[in-house]
Amino acid sequence: MPIPSIIVALCAAIVMYLGGSGFWMSLAILLVWLATLWLARPEPTVQTIDRDDGSVSRQAMIELVEPFGLPVLMLDGQRIAAANAAAREELGAHIIGQDARVALRHPEAIGLLQKPQGRALVRGLTGARSIWQVSRVPIDERFSLIEMVNRTAEADISRAHTDFVANASHELRTPLSSIIGYIETLADPDAKVDEATAARFHATVLRESRRLQSLVEDLMSLSRIEAEKHELPRDRIDLGQMVGTIASETAMTMGEQRLAIDTTQAIVMGDRQQLDQLVRNLIDNAFKYGDPVQPVTVKITVHGGEAELVVADKGEGIHPDHLPYLTRRFYRTDPGRSRAAGGTGLGLAIVKHIVERHRGKLDIASTQGIGTTVTVRIPLAAPQNVAAESPLS
Repeated sequence: MPIPSIIVALCAAIVMYLGGSGFWMSLAILLVWLATLWLARPEPTVQTIDRDDGSVSRQAMIELVEPFGLPVLMLDGQRIAAANAAAREELGAHIIGQDARVALRHPEAIGLLQKPQGRALVRGLTGARSIWQVSRVPIDERFSLIEMVNRTAEADISRAHTDFVANASHELRTPLSSIIGYIETLADPDAKVDEATAARFHATVLRESRRLQSLVEDLMSLSRIEAEKHELPRDRIDLGQMVGTIASETAMTMGEQRLAIDTTQAIVMGDRQQLDQLVRNLIDNAFKYGDPVQPVTVKITVHGGEAELVVADKGEGIHPDHLPYLTRRFYRTDPGRSRAAGGTGLGLAIVKHIVERHRGKLDIASTQGIGTTVTVRIPLAAPQNVAAESPLS
């Protein structure tokens, strides 16, 4: 009840009583007045508070999965209601609206879709060698999410490591077997090896030991380069001067007529030891597999913000089928010739990793009967700012 209105009613009843209306009449008027105030009171309002049941609209769920970097599908029952950009890129935009079992088309994936949730490893989903880990997570009784994680790269790395260990074991075993076999023969008192044969055996053991040493050194070098591949080199090196020095040293051994050198100044940010190894490997390969009479060309040029090293020989050339695999570890186009020349099969693999560490590019071009050209491009170093020092007064 409003207090001001009650006070006015009391005052009116008192005035009526004092005016001679009588006590009972004044009391009756007061009660009637109070009754009208009670009847005129406003009806109470009831506020309804909607409870949040935590549900999310379909459109909100579609907007939620769109930014995900991994391919994600939103299922309405068994039908694909939405697919984010990553999923559309891998599976195609046409999958939206399709039955998920038709879109994924794989026994392992179909088996997963028959369960409310779970995980499966699906092979060949987006390519012959692709491997995907597919997970299903329920949202409610109607909607669920399918998350796809590409495990192909991990499998390729594991396969590469396995192949590398197998190839390295084979390459190490071959010279070791020769060394052990010849030493056992020489150490056998009943073998009766004459001096000429013993000398030949000793020469073979020495040759195989040096081959083993070269192989171990290349393996250690490759390991060091891979361990440092994420560290940018910080030394300013004149690649032109380095190539000129190495080429001159080689010409003194092989003969000046066997090497054509053309260099210019090219300052790059690099690792001196690794760049030295890169240049020596390329020149050594050119002499090993090039024409024994024709010269090897070594050239340094600068254009487009890059230092370009070109090493070309005029040998037999390489068949186009071999070119994509030349930088693989232990890959040889002619295993017998490579071993006879003292190659370990790791030279171009080392070159590739050195180029990658220096953020460069490697290109190998070859024409059978004409020769092979290897081109390495490395970004030039930024100009060095030298502050002029003012003379002391």
